[in-house]
Amino acid sequence: MQQLLGDDYPQFAHALIHSEQPVSIRINPHKGATPPTNVKAVPWSGGTGYYLPERPTFTFDPLFHAGAYYVQEAASMFIGSIIQQYINSPVRYLDLCAAPGGKSTHALAQLPTGSLVVSNEIVRQRAQILAENMTKWGNPYSVVTNNTPADWGSWHNYFDVIATDVPCSGEGMFRKDDTAIAEWSPANVAHCASRQEGILADIWNTLRPGGLLIYSTCTFNLEENEKMVEHLIKEYDAEPLNVAIDNTWGITSAFAGHAPVYRFMPHRTQGEGLFMALLRKKGEWDASCGTIPNSRDKKKKQLGKTVSRPIPHEVKEWLNSQDFTFAADETSITAYPNQYAADMQAIQRSFNVLHAGITIATIKGRDIIPTHALAQSTAFNNNAFGSCEVTLETALAYLRREAIALPDDTPRGYITLAYNGFVLGWVKNVGNRANNLYPQEWRIRSSHNPEVILQAGVTKKQQQ
Repeated sequence: MQQLLGDDYPQFAHALIHSEQPVSIRINPHKGATPPTNVKAVPWSGGTGYYLPERPTFTFDPLFHAGAYYVQEAASMFIGSIIQQYINSPVRYLDLCAAPGGKSTHALAQLPTGSLVVSNEIVRQRAQILAENMTKWGNPYSVVTNNTPADWGSWHNYFDVIATDVPCSGEGMFRKDDTAIAEWSPANVAHCASRQEGILADIWNTLRPGGLLIYSTCTFNLEENEKMVEHLIKEYDAEPLNVAIDNTWGITSAFAGHAPVYRFMPHRTQGEGLFMALLRKKGEWDASCGTIPNSRDKKKKQLGKTVSRPIPHEVKEWLNSQDFTFAADETSITAYPNQYAADMQAIQRSFNVLHAGITIATIKGRDIIPTHALAQSTAFNNNAFGSCEVTLETALAYLRREAIALPDDTPRGYITLAYNGFVLGWVKNVGNRANNLYPQEWRIRSSHNPEVILQAGVTKKQQQ
């Protein structure tokens, strides 16, 4: 870094060692979230990112669990500027290395309405966290898969945009992650660069001609950044693209070469270390682009036996739109956006899918039970069930999956609990008690009750 930065190095080293980590969030506009008051916007975020003056206790903020906002490092929000400048019609978008979900939720908030976002993560445990965060974000145009990049390789020309936030040596995380420091070595940098080349080779044919590749790392060295962009240009004839930026943002250009790249250095921008570049695949769109591959060419995944009985009409009314295709197996009912119903079902036949569309109900015998994914969905019809607005104390008890008491006039049956207007999830009110149906695996495990709970200050937009 001394060689790369020269006279800038002392400021860089001081920022890594002594400066405070900025705290930033992105609000969920599709849930009607509005930002805290008197906060500074993240200027490159696309209008949804904000710096907070201090770090709230996110674990104890019910709105964090309700998907009203997402906690994300500010530099990573630069993808919002890319989307706003280059994508103005619906696309098929693959976030290849997506956990824990920051860039995927951002894409869903920024992309034109009707875009499909497939979020993939190779590590099973991280994929589960990704699926949880995507479910809470609530956008029905979302799919989460747990596969390798190579598994996607045969879906030739399918995606219009691929975001590759590739595994890297993590130098940009040194300020907040001691593990990143402990694991760093020149040999690991070389290993990461080799792995990145392999990932790009696996998915290049998946990107359609004329499509966009967003390449990013959270590291500083040339091998994983400028040299990887040079590799894409030389090996695949990729065309690097300029992204318009404001000089006041403090974004740094390339340390080597002439391709336009965007570096977020901790001593110049208010964020952690990030490198990002945008490239276009040569060629033009043709009839093969976006075509669903023939399932005979894929490794088939055995799905549950299809249930021939019709979907009950009242279940369809649980959504606030008719633009969905419904499917049922022996255990669940799922709704897919009409535009991508065939795509999502083909992906389920071919990949390890953890989340697709909206799983709106589970089936137990004759009972049809609404799911947490339905309650969190932006397509949920809030008028289909009763609802109860609760206090912070009750909301936290609910999120811990503890027993809760509801007012005597609360409707019987399945009802949603809401906090400050945002739906938290389901209870089943049986009169003398309310069965807590919050997902067991997502509950707040801490029994600590802080005397003062600092919240992010996100609010619900008032209905006109």
